Amino acid sequence: MRYPKRATLLGKLKPETVAAQDNSNWLEEWQSFGAASSPRTQNARNHWLQDHRKAGYNRQGHLQLTRMIPEQQNKVLDAWQISARYWDKYRALIAQMFVPLTSGLLEEARIGIGQKVLDIGGGSGEPSLTISGIVGPTGSVMYTDPVAGMVETAKAEAGRRGLTNIQFKQCSADDLPFADRTFDVAVGRLSAMFFVDPVTAVREALRAILEDGFVSFAVWGPKDANPFFSSVADVVDRFVESPPQDPDAPDAFRFATPGKLAGIMETAGAKNVMERQLNFEIKAAISFEQFWRLRTEMSGTLREKMARLVPAQLPTVKQAVAEAAREYFVSGTISFPAEALIVSGRKSAI
Repeated sequence: MRYPKRATLLGKLKPETVAAQDNSNWLEEWQSFGAASSPRTQNARNHWLQDHRKAGYNRQGHLQLTRMIPEQQNKVLDAWQISARYWDKYRALIAQMFVPLTSGLLEEARIGIGQKVLDIGGGSGEPSLTISGIVGPTGSVMYTDPVAGMVETAKAEAGRRGLTNIQFKQCSADDLPFADRTFDVAVGRLSAMFFVDPVTAVREALRAILEDGFVSFAVWGPKDANPFFSSVADVVDRFVESPPQDPDAPDAFRFATPGKLAGIMETAGAKNVMERQLNFEIKAAISFEQFWRLRTEMSGTLREKMARLVPAQLPTVKQAVAEAAREYFVSGTISFPAEALIVSGRKSAI
């Protein structure tokens, strides 16, 4: 199911970390609007964001624009290199489950026939493979990803499909090897959360597109609103002690707070920044056993935590996950509610 758009035009933020005024109650104020999606509630939230200019603030009311340290970067890249084989293994299934997310992103980016599109952090191939069919033979797609294994699997899949309008480049989002104003549009599906330096990455994307072009990113919403992830992760966390998570560390929910990524885009120079909440269903005809293997193989975080369990704990953990996810399995089919944010901005005309 897709709900009405929830768009915000965010106020200008200073690039340095900003201490919020009256930061003790800003989150409480935001949450007081509730989860309703009526136009009235949406407008109230949007005006609140404009008035308080809280885009990008954490729970303490501070704007976080930190970049990854080299040790973090290497750890993330190593984990994704291992994950690449599993993203390839489950390619068709993931593509099917994330169709609403891919469609929502490409719709927001206004991608059309004949355009030159930059895909930043394309992973195992999406959304590049889908974009290829949209832009057609007169258009082109430049797939990028910093992980060699992802580039290899995406390129191989494009070859199997006989796609000739996609090119592939291994590179980091904060150092794109393209000339200024090369592309019409830049997009990233579930990649911005892992950028080494989010502000620099957005600036690079803006540099690489034409004036008035769009930059659009899709990121996950709150963990609690995404039981596809939390039904497993929350159970595992009961058995494996982990240090507190830095809210700005690379993680699937790094930009789950409404306004956080939008604030970074504003800081990087994007204009007319809009944030859209997308609610959809993750559906597939798979058993719990297939779901369990998919989640525990594809996630680097889960692989690391599962490795710390003793063998005798595994059946107990697996059974606890089955009970936690039971309501989402009906007659051999999964149906998980999901929430994502699609954040877009434009490059100002000179």
